[in-house]
Amino acid sequence: MNNADLEGDDAKGNRKYSPVGAQDRAVLEMSPMDLDSSSEDTIRRVNVGMDGGLPDNGGPHSEHQLELFGFDSLVNILGLQSMTREQVSSPSSPRDNDAVPISKGVPVPESVKMGTMMGVFVPCLQSILGIIYYIRFSWIIGMAGVADSLLLVSLCGLCTFLTGLSLSAIATNGAMKGGGPYYLIGRALGPEVGVSIGLCFFLGNAVAGALYVLGAVETFLKALPSAGFFTETTTKVNGNVLKSIQIISTHDLQIYGVVVTIILCIIVFGGVKMINRVAPVFLVPVLISVLCIFFGIFLAKKNDPDHGITGLNIEVLKDNWDPQYQNTNSDGIPDPNGKVHWDFNALVGLFFPAVTGIMAGSNRSASLKDTQRSIPLGTLSATIVTTVLYLVSVFLFGAVATREKLLTDRVLTATIAWPLPVITRVGIILSTLGAALQSLTGAPRLLAAIANDDILPVLNYFRVADGSEPNMATLFTSIICMGCVVIGNLDLITPTVTMFFLLCYTGVNLSCLLLDLLDAPSWRPRWKFHHWLLSLLGALLCVVIMFLISWLFTIVSLALASLIYYYVSIKGKAGDWGDGFKSAYFQLALRSLRSLGANQVHPKNWYPIPLILCRPWGKLPENVPCHPKLADFANCMKKKGRGMSLFVDIMDGDYQERAEDAKEACKQLETYINYKNCESVAEVVVAPNMTDGFRGIVQTMGLGNLKPNIVVVRYPEIWRRENLKEIPVGFVGIINDCIVANKAVVIVKGLEEWPNEYQRQYGSIDLYWIVRDGGLMLLLSQLLLTKQSFESCKIQVFCIAEEDSDAEVLKADVRKFLYDLRMQAEVIVITIKSWDSEGGCEQDESFEAFSAARKRVSSYLAEVKERAKREGAPLMADGKNVVVDEQRVEKFLYTTLKLNRSILRYSRMAAVVLVSLPPPPLNHPAYCYMEYMDLLVGNVQRLLMVRGYRRDVVTLFT
Repeated sequence: MNNADLEGDDAKGNRKYSPVGAQDRAVLEMSPMDLDSSSEDTIRRVNVGMDGGLPDNGGPHSEHQLELFGFDSLVNILGLQSMTREQVSSPSSPRDNDAVPISKGVPVPESVKMGTMMGVFVPCLQSILGIIYYIRFSWIIGMAGVADSLLLVSLCGLCTFLTGLSLSAIATNGAMKGGGPYYLIGRALGPEVGVSIGLCFFLGNAVAGALYVLGAVETFLKALPSAGFFTETTTKVNGNVLKSIQIISTHDLQIYGVVVTIILCIIVFGGVKMINRVAPVFLVPVLISVLCIFFGIFLAKKNDPDHGITGLNIEVLKDNWDPQYQNTNSDGIPDPNGKVHWDFNALVGLFFPAVTGIMAGSNRSASLKDTQRSIPLGTLSATIVTTVLYLVSVFLFGAVATREKLLTDRVLTATIAWPLPVITRVGIILSTLGAALQSLTGAPRLLAAIANDDILPVLNYFRVADGSEPNMATLFTSIICMGCVVIGNLDLITPTVTMFFLLCYTGVNLSCLLLDLLDAPSWRPRWKFHHWLLSLLGALLCVVIMFLISWLFTIVSLALASLIYYYVSIKGKAGDWGDGFKSAYFQLALRSLRSLGANQVHPKNWYPIPLILCRPWGKLPENVPCHPKLADFANCMKKKGRGMSLFVDIMDGDYQERAEDAKEACKQLETYINYKNCESVAEVVVAPNMTDGFRGIVQTMGLGNLKPNIVVVRYPEIWRRENLKEIPVGFVGIINDCIVANKAVVIVKGLEEWPNEYQRQYGSIDLYWIVRDGGLMLLLSQLLLTKQSFESCKIQVFCIAEEDSDAEVLKADVRKFLYDLRMQAEVIVITIKSWDSEGGCEQDESFEAFSAARKRVSSYLAEVKERAKREGAPLMADGKNVVVDEQRVEKFLYTTLKLNRSILRYSRMAAVVLVSLPPPPLNHPAYCYMEYMDLLVGNVQRLLMVRGYRRDVVTLFT
């Protein structure tokens, strides 16, 4: 197709097209992208000017706006720094109502990013191959035997492997920020659970640092006894005197431990760069020491009973196969009179910290280049390598030394190492210090991540800017670590660390379980080897291990997490992170809605769902979003706070023009509802007028059986005072629309006098039960009695009988009906004849109102008739044909007069009066109906006019 084809008209005379030229409007000119060029040269945009021609490209608007589409370009929105080199700021946490500006800011210097090996695998390996393997593992084998040791390692290894699978799945489901497991758990289970488990995990990491420091100091003092200041010895082994066994003094552990902790903290204060430089210094000795241990096992002397080293011997393996649980003293030396008894459960608590380093890499998620690749590969690789190492070591240690040697030589790994034990001792010290360094590095970053999310204001001291070092958090972690070091008991600290780590692992598994079961559209992890059954097994395994170790420590750790959860829920700032619980609530709501179906709810399961019109008669004083007492009344329609109400405001105007105004008004209405502690939903609808808006609301609001069933409207007492002649039409229209839509109606008169929850009322709740309304009026009176403000009141039911002979029969029937409904009330029957015998000042007062109303109605009808006669048209009122029967009008006025007189006679001192709402007569002027209502509610302080709908809301049966 050439330009001539474009310029020609078709045979049908359709639109004529012309070729696009270089100077035409709406031209987007893009130059080839050069990653080395500046952002201004990368993409050049040409704005669309209204005056034709090309606008100036020099302004900031042209640099950041594609005028053809009217939105910011993807380069600006996504922050493609490789194309523009622009820093786009993002909030520290996805909170509600956060405005995230997309603007060009001052470039922030990037921190050092690490890969899979140095960022995840090495920290995990250093944390896992820590103090337990070197100075406790051989002792555990001597106590539990080879068989139980294999079971122990398999149980703990399976727990961490399943947790690693869950961690990999969550970590690969999108970009991951700082905080490691806290970030994952918080975004999956909500901020309250995330902060509670995250703080416990922080404490576990801080205490684990003390564990590793004490292990390093213990190894050092074993290798160099002369360095101790308070050396002690013991000579009891299984009740027989064998030889002098050196015991390390607790004071020596405390002194050296504090010094080592200070040195490590200085390294951590140096930042990630210094840690990366020091990490190989701690890693290489680990590998060398492990090789020396294995060389020593294979080259060990055989048949050396003096030292207990037998070399690899199948007979020794058989002797060490079965467990030999026994009592020991506080230093782990077997002693029949010892106070410490060891069994399998206790050994689980002692050994489990040896496999708890799997989170060391994810703790540094903010310092990783690619979290979605590094965390799964590094974590699972370290878990598999160390678990295999432990399993192989069980057989080798169980076959190379006697049980006595396993139980008495705490540093057997150094004793058996080749060529020199000192090499392994140095490796043990450096490896445990490396594990301590990883704990002291990860814990402050975890605390800083929690503080940056701004959930707990008390943690604001630990907040840090992006790319900065968490110095305050590091100082706080150091203080905790030193406090645990002062305790000086390795075996006492170990179960505490175990509980905190297991609690975190349980949270990770439950997070993956919930996300797998919900299977939301956003759940698309790159790591495919996961299943909800594996996550469930991992979570159950963590809980089982916690109770195996110590039910007391388990309860204490759960209680601590629960206290933090409660504190966060009370003091924390609300936030929506799109967590799994919100998704679960959403799916549960959808499933419940489908299960309810579209059929009518049984009366036993009926709940009032009021739709409350906030401002049906125009603006309130000071332009408040809702009448201050409407929320108090809405709470009175709920039993013990159960139920839902909808506050709706109708805004006049065009939707496209006033959409933003409606959103702002909805926020103000939500603020009011929250302030009044009313469980409700706020909606603001834009419509041409109030009538059209309400008709749309009454037809479409709600889903299924969760649609509003009661419409609550404030009585328009201002209509005559301010001469608002359009109010009668709207008032009658609301009632008629509710009748057509099968909605109940409650008109509230005297809303200004409605009591709040602290204003106790006395007297009675009087019901003028005139027509059958499905029991709605009776139910509302019972709901009022459940409120503290009305609980001291009694219920009186007034029934209207036409003849005196019907009074006793009606009274007996109503009493029986109320008894079957389990409602206590006094029944009073009023006959129509008794109306005529009423007199007194009430008659004069009511009669004056009656006379004034009759004059106003007569004047209005005369005006309508005069206008119809003048125009030669039928009688018209409110934009439609009407039929005027003056005798009928007189009858309505007289009936409302008598009912008002009865209310004033019997219920002048009542706390609240409920009366049946008469429906507007067909083809009747709205003005006349408003006069009837004014006469009915006159001089009554607090009154509810109730009209039910075509169904029962109470039942006689169970």
